[in-house]
Amino acid sequence: MTNRDEPSTGSKATTRRDVIAGVSMGIGSLALLTRKTVAAAVPNGISRSAESIHQEVILKAEAARVYEALTDAEKFQQVMLLSEAVKSGMVKLTTPAEISRATGGAFSLFGGHISGRHIELIPNERIVQAWRAGDWGIGIYSIARFELAKDDAGTRLVFDHTGFPVGQAEHLAAGWKGNYWEPLGKFLAR
Repeated sequence: MTNRDEPSTGSKATTRRDVIAGVSMGIGSLALLTRKTVAAAVPNGISRSAESIHQEVILKAEAARVYEALTDAEKFQQVMLLSEAVKSGMVKLTTPAEISRATGGAFSLFGGHISGRHIELIPNERIVQAWRAGDWGIGIYSIARFELAKDDAGTRLVFDHTGFPVGQAEHLAAGWKGNYWEPLGKFLAR
């Protein structure tokens, strides 16, 4: 006599019970994977899921004025006062902007909510910062790069932001617009 689950050739066919058991084991195995296991499974430790921000803004001012506004504490204090975060009351300016003018120097903005260090300062051309928000984990820094180029209308600011925590891109992109580019444009128009 032959079993109903076996074909006449003698090899065992896959039953519905086998499929259900296999799927259950597969789902159970996925549930047991930890973040470290998943990270270790990435070839060569390379992640393809990092977020980044690229924005370009035309400012009606010479590059020297744009650079000054971004690197001079008194001028950037005036930019902050025009920002969405300050106007809405989301950020209280309990301390003024502090910005070192030296490569390697520190900065603290928006009442200490934003801080970091200048990695590279090329007057009127480029600012590269190790940049962090105060609510990020200890030791978490991103890279913010401001590139200034002459444009017929004034200065083209090409901005790239990388290395920030995953899931922050939308919030940060809106923040750059409402707390940097728009108030910077208003400040420079004075």
